[in-house]
Amino acid sequence: MSDAAFRTLQLTKTYGEGETAVQALRGTDLVLPRGEFTAILGQSGSGKSTLLNILGGLDRASSGQAWFEDHELTALGEAGLTRYRRDHVGFVFQFYNLVPSLNAVENVALVTEIASNPMRPEEALERVGLSARAQHFPAQLSGGEQQRVAIARAIAKRPQVLLCDEPTGALDSKTGITVLEALSEVNAEFGTTTVVITHNAVIQKISNRVLTMADGRIIGETVNAERLKPSEVSW
Repeated sequence: MSDAAFRTLQLTKTYGEGETAVQALRGTDLVLPRGEFTAILGQSGSGKSTLLNILGGLDRASSGQAWFEDHELTALGEAGLTRYRRDHVGFVFQFYNLVPSLNAVENVALVTEIASNPMRPEEALERVGLSARAQHFPAQLSGGEQQRVAIARAIAKRPQVLLCDEPTGALDSKTGITVLEALSEVNAEFGTTTVVITHNAVIQKISNRVLTMADGRIIGETVNAERLKPSEVSW
């Protein structure tokens, strides 16, 4: 699987013990090729966030195996997972996670200061269409602008992987299109393997691959022969 960015084999995750235990993943097998834009659909509690967190090195599996390229994530210790997140992964979350006391360019610089081969913070903001807002603080930005700052922060270290947890969940449809356009452009320009988890079935139309999850399992997989642009999708 030399072209695979991620592979998992019988991946499980259980939270808690005994009668109160919650089985978030129940033996997940997947292969995600490099450079693709993948959407993971499913209702709350389906296991999609847990899967994303394990792929991103933010959480550990209870059993099974997960690989990023030829690196077995499930065999890494805390130091190894920290290096993996720092060197390979950009994260975009639903609620932005910006530092209120820093302006846009300073929020992006938080990442570039620790990355090995970053782009300039100003360049990252330019790529998401926010050059004119670089000196604005989060409270002075709209929700869509804050999310685009979060995307700029994620891509500024030139990650191989971009993992997005409900990136449009707190946005209206028009603003969501703007955010998805930024993600799609990053995927197309840099070949960044992009995984977006969402409740929004519309996002499947702009994806190369769509996984559907329920009850901790992948219950469906669709490969799109042709992706639509976010602006071409009927919301």
